Amino acid sequence: MSQSTQHAPQHRAPGVIESDVIVIGGGLVGTAVAYGLTREGADTVVLDQGDDAFRASRGNFGLVWVQGKGHDLPDYSRWTRSSATRWPGFAEALMADSGVDVQLRQPGGFHMCFSDEEMLERQSRLQTLQDALGDYPFQMLDAADLKARLPLIGPTVVGASYTPQDGHVNPLKLLRALHTSAQNKGARFYNGVQVDRLDGSAGEFCVSAGSQRFVAPRVVLAAGLGNPGLARQVGLHAPVAPNRGQVLVSERVRPFLDHPTINVRQTDEGTVQLGDSMEEVGFDDNTSTHVLEAIARRGVATFPLLRDVRLIRAWAALRVMSPDGFPIYQQSATHPGAFVVTCHSGVTLAAAHALRIAPWVMGGAMPDELGVFAGERFLTDKVFSHAH
Repeated sequence: MSQSTQHAPQHRAPGVIESDVIVIGGGLVGTAVAYGLTREGADTVVLDQGDDAFRASRGNFGLVWVQGKGHDLPDYSRWTRSSATRWPGFAEALMADSGVDVQLRQPGGFHMCFSDEEMLERQSRLQTLQDALGDYPFQMLDAADLKARLPLIGPTVVGASYTPQDGHVNPLKLLRALHTSAQNKGARFYNGVQVDRLDGSAGEFCVSAGSQRFVAPRVVLAAGLGNPGLARQVGLHAPVAPNRGQVLVSERVRPFLDHPTINVRQTDEGTVQLGDSMEEVGFDDNTSTHVLEAIARRGVATFPLLRDVRLIRAWAALRVMSPDGFPIYQQSATHPGAFVVTCHSGVTLAAAHALRIAPWVMGGAMPDELGVFAGERFLTDKVFSHAH
């Protein structure tokens, strides 16, 4: 475990707040890293924009999802699986540190297919991953096999893929558990903070937010859609953009679904969530009728019993997407101590962010999988440089 940095005596302006690390961003990504930093013994400050932010965390579908990810970039699959395997212990640690049960259920998950062509494409994708990674268990189930596992499946579903590491959590309870755990271990949260400037010219990082000043030798940029402008100030490249996802929620119904699927999951409380849409609509986080209708139709086709279930709520949220859909993880070569951490799978990757990113920030080795995730891959002349 890393020790807290001892701040050298300096003449500070009154009111300057010092710490070992500043985390900019109080969503799932930032708080997971912050929690991990407190576990490393770091004096951690978290700056959160608050409810005015386009927060993906509160609109998250809640999946801990492995299957199919990274078929064209095996290191992403490795990274995802490394997080999923850590999730049971991570959930226990959060319960111990916060008293909040995040309702992790990890029985494996299903991806439904509605045509023979979809089945073939799905098998090819998962077989590619198994060939690349070796240890990558999956099953392809035909309609009869699937109905034996999920008796209420619809007749238009021709089959499904199944992988055993998939699961789901309550994302709102996860966010609360991360906040509470980090605070209980000493993290200081400052809410309603709009960062105006990030200056790393003096060998440390000074974050200006209105009249407030925060200083630390390390800074983590986990501000989601706010990361591009912050990254530029410390020699990093984080060209992320919004991608809208919409979710429907039903009334409570009797338990019928013990496994999460890519587009339908039943919560511990009995409600059913339906989702899996992707739209490039800029910063518009409103719902749209035609997309919600498509989500509902697919949900009913998957489980016909949902036809008679009342829908009670709908929402939209903006994912944080890089041009290729993969995360951006990097320490600045020009401003060592500045890290960018951005992705769109904040639930799945929360365990890796807390347990593997945080030690790296505190001076440990960069995780082996992360070499391919530098922001320079989006530049025309792809020159990768890592300070680690």
